[in-house]
Amino acid sequence: MDNNRYLDIFGVSEGQMRTLVAEGLKGGGDWCDLYFEDTVSSDILLRDGEVNSGGSHRDYGCGIRVLSGEKTGYAYAETTDFPALLRAARAASAIAEGRGGKVSASHEGLGGEAARNFYPVGTDWRDTRVAQFVPVLQKLDRAIRSKDARVQKVIALLSWQMSEIMMYNSLGELTADTRPMAGLVASVVFQQGSRTENRTVSRSFRMGAEMVTDALVEELAGMAVQGLDARFEARRPKGGEMPVVMAAGASGILLHEAMGHAFEADFNRKGQSIFSDKMGKRVAKAGINILDDATVPGNRGSLNYDDEGVPGQKTCMVEDGILRSYLHDRISAGFFKVSPTGNGRRESFRYNPIPRMRNTYMESGSDGTLQDLIASVKEGIFVDQFSNGQVKIGEGDFTFYVKSGYTIENGRLAMPVKDINIIGNGPEALADISAVAGDLKIDDSTWTCGKDQSAPVSCGIPSVLVDKLIVGGE
Repeated sequence: MDNNRYLDIFGVSEGQMRTLVAEGLKGGGDWCDLYFEDTVSSDILLRDGEVNSGGSHRDYGCGIRVLSGEKTGYAYAETTDFPALLRAARAASAIAEGRGGKVSASHEGLGGEAARNFYPVGTDWRDTRVAQFVPVLQKLDRAIRSKDARVQKVIALLSWQMSEIMMYNSLGELTADTRPMAGLVASVVFQQGSRTENRTVSRSFRMGAEMVTDALVEELAGMAVQGLDARFEARRPKGGEMPVVMAAGASGILLHEAMGHAFEADFNRKGQSIFSDKMGKRVAKAGINILDDATVPGNRGSLNYDDEGVPGQKTCMVEDGILRSYLHDRISAGFFKVSPTGNGRRESFRYNPIPRMRNTYMESGSDGTLQDLIASVKEGIFVDQFSNGQVKIGEGDFTFYVKSGYTIENGRLAMPVKDINIIGNGPEALADISAVAGDLKIDDSTWTCGKDQSAPVSCGIPSVLVDKLIVGGE
């Protein structure tokens, strides 16, 4: 890491950062860290065949955190002028002043070690011009329209950002990272007679401008029209409790919401998660492994370092069906007396870091193929696209909206279905997964997780069979 480059970006010296940390700890705190950010972002939007909006934005500043037991003091400045940073350090110190319990951050010196670069940049977005991507959006519009005469409207969006991040803490660790992020999205309206259908498809990666290729445009266009006939034919099925087969890929959102959040260590530290008393216990059948992984090259959820300076790593939460690890930031790691797992994340320098997922997925199993899972079900539902859902972390209850799927009758796909809810309980659903196919797929759509703050994530899953879930239908 070229420390001088990042110090120059933010106009500070290591000596000044040591002074800021000392100022933050004056009130009796036991941990202080600094988070510098310089993010440049741009986007360009096509509607009705023409590019008619776009813009650029820069977000710049520094957040300073002081921990004193259970107390957290946090303040930020939208500048890196030293007097403003001193005021922020003093404000954070004042908020945290006085000890508030026995919990403190993990002081393990993890941030100083070199991290691999999981997202090397070929062409820096900052070296491009927004106008050069106008033909890309127009090509995407034409490609989608050429594939189906029912297309009524196409809205296409290309967005990107480059973030320079520098972190320093009271252990004297200095870490830095350059983080790219880009996404290409198409929202399409189709009409057949008096009926309309909507579909949004996307791809997002931590890559430079080399991400934008003809192959990517063609992939999105194909995704936009895939299965469209079934969508127009789909009806609501008969509801009730039944087996559910979930397709590989985007079904991983169920894993993220219904189980992943409940594995985040802040919920477990406070006893709010349904999994708070299940560490070391069986939560799924043997052979099931669930991971949260920052090391997938180019993945939207990957991180060279998390937002506390801990190197990106792969964390196995469930191993062979046994709960082995929560997802930790430094605070929860200090409480549980374990190493941080690199899950301390924040939306920007204006926010305090908290435990968050990165790329959450279940590893492939050995129970055959998707077709084998479907063939094993006499009467049930197959789902391949989920939409939004709601989860109660404490109880583990969840409801998810299914955008598309089929009924299963005597081991075969039958009637296309839509507009149904899948209802269940996280721990029960996890325990009821009876078969896992060998077809793990990571979904590279523009997943964004909300937990008081927004964070880019991704998810994945092999095809799985859940023995019983409630299907909300007729």
